[in-house]
Amino acid sequence: MSKILRSSRALGLLAVAAIATLLSTALAVPASAHGSVANPVSRNYGCWQRWGGDFQNPRMATEDPMCWQAWQTDTNAMWNWNGLFREGVAGNHQAAIPNGQLCSGGRTENGRYRAMDAVGAWRTTSVANNFRLKFYDQASHGADYIRVYATRQGYDALTTPLAWSHLELVGQIGNTPASQWRPETGGVSVEVPVNAPNRTGRHVIFTIWQASHSDQSYYICSDVQFGGGSTPPSSPPPSSPPPTTSPTPTPPPTTAPPTTAPPTTAPPATGACSAMYRVTNTWSGGFQAEVQVTAGNAPIRGWRVTWTYANGQQVSQVWNATVSSSGSTVTATNVSYNGSLGAGASTTFGLLASSGSTNNTPTLTCTATA
Repeated sequence: MSKILRSSRALGLLAVAAIATLLSTALAVPASAHGSVANPVSRNYGCWQRWGGDFQNPRMATEDPMCWQAWQTDTNAMWNWNGLFREGVAGNHQAAIPNGQLCSGGRTENGRYRAMDAVGAWRTTSVANNFRLKFYDQASHGADYIRVYATRQGYDALTTPLAWSHLELVGQIGNTPASQWRPETGGVSVEVPVNAPNRTGRHVIFTIWQASHSDQSYYICSDVQFGGGSTPPSSPPPSSPPPTTSPTPTPPPTTAPPTTAPPTTAPPATGACSAMYRVTNTWSGGFQAEVQVTAGNAPIRGWRVTWTYANGQQVSQVWNATVSSSGSTVTATNVSYNGSLGAGASTTFGLLASSGSTNNTPTLTCTATA
């Protein structure tokens, strides 16, 4: 009898071990190699980042309740934090994604990400009204475009489902091949300048990434607290989720920061504006630059920045401004959402351009419409 009991117990232990091995293997399968917003961190990546190695810990229910409900709804939404996309939208985002379902991509993947639409006190990232959103592309797809929206002042993120009418476009970049993004551990990243003035408190940042490799549109919600200073740089996510026990921390990337050019103009005079130019990324035959426009001691309603390239540089793409070129002279004017600046307030626009062996910093002239 004792031999039978011992034999049964041994078989039971083997069965438990086999189930545990299968579960561990299933959970350790790398997520689909796509991408997400790394800073300010998206809802599902943030939940995976904080609890991926400890997702069954009951402390999450009280310490991070929005992540708790998300983990309970569908664990795969966190393991596959980088796969929140729809195919075949053809740019008609508002028709494809109903109000109240923006953060789940219209309940894509058979509703896998539906918990991302839940209204409540999601963890926030502290940002200034001007900040740089960092997008991490694990598969190095690049972008046809990335558009960044912020909720309007007065939107109550704690009680109101997110709708298209709550959003205002606050930053974007156009077609940008992955070769022009910054190399990171396990992928590439790009930063999008964001200008979201006249906002305080809790808000939602909604990002649409139109990947370049096929008609895949990614819909990503990040929660922010405006008024907390600039967004610190973040490490890119690792290429696969950690095991459920004894996770190994992922070291931050070792890439050097971009070279920052010194300001090219003095502080603005009353009623005027100034512009500061800096190169943020370079590669063979091209570069990315950013221009910061700052109002003087009085509000302005619009601005114009001009400069002349001395080394044959040619602008190929721009975002957050309208640019025209005449020979080597470039003129950039504000777009509808970033022309009005309060006294001392700033906005930014970015550009891609070709260059030769020399890429000297030009001298900028800024004129304002009061």
